[in-house]
Amino acid sequence: MPVTRWSKIGVEVAAGDTLIAELGSLSLEFTRLSQLTGDMKYFDAVQRVTDCLEGQQHQTKVPGMFPHVVNARECYFGSGTDFSLGGQSDSVYEYLPKEYLLLGGRTSQTRTMYEKALVVIKKSAFFRPLIPDNRDILLSGKLKASKASRINLDPQMQHLTCFAGGMVALGAKLFNEPNDVIIARKLVDGCVWAYNSTATGIMPETFHTLPCPDSECKWNETAWGNDLMSRNSYNEDASRYKILDMEERIRRKVRWLRMPEGMTAIASRQYLLRPEAIESIFVLYRITGDEQLREQAWTMFESIVRQTRTEFAFSAIEDVTKPTSRQIDSMESFWTAETLKYFYLLFEKPDVVSLDEFVMNTEAHPFRLDWRP
Repeated sequence: MPVTRWSKIGVEVAAGDTLIAELGSLSLEFTRLSQLTGDMKYFDAVQRVTDCLEGQQHQTKVPGMFPHVVNARECYFGSGTDFSLGGQSDSVYEYLPKEYLLLGGRTSQTRTMYEKALVVIKKSAFFRPLIPDNRDILLSGKLKASKASRINLDPQMQHLTCFAGGMVALGAKLFNEPNDVIIARKLVDGCVWAYNSTATGIMPETFHTLPCPDSECKWNETAWGNDLMSRNSYNEDASRYKILDMEERIRRKVRWLRMPEGMTAIASRQYLLRPEAIESIFVLYRITGDEQLREQAWTMFESIVRQTRTEFAFSAIEDVTKPTSRQIDSMESFWTAETLKYFYLLFEKPDVVSLDEFVMNTEAHPFRLDWRP
């Protein structure tokens, strides 16, 4: 297994507490190196990692998925309790169908791993949130596996998780699963809803919603308000709440927190110029040709430019719930490498970086599919 972090004196073995994304997000790059150089040592290196992942995929506390933290030294994934498609694990799932594509389908290993993971993800991690207009959208939450072998859903959505719509759309196209295109669209619609819900027109970094009950999914303001109250204990005038009824307390809490309807808590109000939402819109548009996706993307682009543009560049912002947010003097490299690239390609002709000829790695670098005629 690879060593992902080094101390000043160096290390000689993989760590027992390695993030799964660090371990499983090397396959495209190393496979492409072997294709370009003819030297199989690069592919051999990542194939050993893939074999480890395959062997451990059903030995975890959520069989089919990988925990955020694993023991890479022993190739043992059975102790981790936190699972999601968000930070620390996202690209390991993304790379399964993409590696199959880069290899031209010459091996079914990563396809099988992806399909097994998606069965569990669709059943346990994807959920429909309760929102005011009752639209059928999907978000992707976090899973916590308890010692009693119970799997609990934490309905926390990350901007990072918005890549899932594009992943599911690509997998649906590759593996001829038309129903998964519908799921991909619902995931994309979930991220678009989150953008449209805030005062800036931009999705927060991390937020909670209330999952729909199994029986129905009709907007219930009382249920939403109660969940909001349970997730947000602090308020500037909490001492005066004893004289207020619950409805008034909820109204004051919503105003104080600037909480969009449908969201029940916002753990991080920042926008860090992230690309995941536009990435999924781009992939889904290239697959379906639905022009509504480009219209939605343009609205997002205008909101982002309006809030983040500076004299010389673009800046992350502090709080998407304020109509005009403070800029925080930070521009990550993925803004140009991914976010702007996906916006550009979305409005270009489809033969520019065609998805029939290229596969994108997790940082939006296109790798040519040399196996195609």
